[in-house]
Amino acid sequence: MNPRYPLPELTDLPDDIRQRILDVQAKAGFVPNVFLMLARRPAEWRAFFAYHDALMMPETVGRTSNLTKGEREMIVVATSAANQCLYCVVAHGAILRIYEKKPLIADQVAINYRKADISPRQRAILDFAMKVCQQSHAIDDADFAALHAHGLDDEDIWDIAAITAFFGLSNRMASFSGMQPNDEFYLLGRLPKVK
Repeated sequence: MNPRYPLPELTDLPDDIRQRILDVQAKAGFVPNVFLMLARRPAEWRAFFAYHDALMMPETVGRTSNLTKGEREMIVVATSAANQCLYCVVAHGAILRIYEKKPLIADQVAINYRKADISPRQRAILDFAMKVCQQSHAIDDADFAALHAHGLDDEDIWDIAAITAFFGLSNRMASFSGMQPNDEFYLLGRLPKVK
């Protein structure tokens, strides 16, 4: 399936966006389609990736977090699966496999995180994320207490909710636009890296 909106040419993008995309390409070896799809509207691209980076890489904005990079990606994979977003499940599943160094983890989390090979803390994080994803109006003090019991504080809980909400937006943008995962994502983290 082709995307519903044409991807812009890299040469037609503003310098700051083009440079960030080239940096991603140099690191990953390819340009994830989300970078080009959203670049069709530069102001929205900048806002999207500024918030993405603040949530997924808090150290870039001078903030620390008790959530690991793998836990952040687990939230994205589980909630994106609930939202039926192919792009985000596949792309963030690849990143999850790499961070956790577990080739099966993304599939497990996407299909049924309750049966996945994850810790009780991670299961509690995903229970909360799924409630935010599907029933945010029903969040109450007991939900906070369940996370506090695993050593998570209120700032960590904010992170879980914000990541869930942000990727709810991302899921919907990817789905309505017909954004497809790059082929490269499907194998990342599944096989040992060839040197």
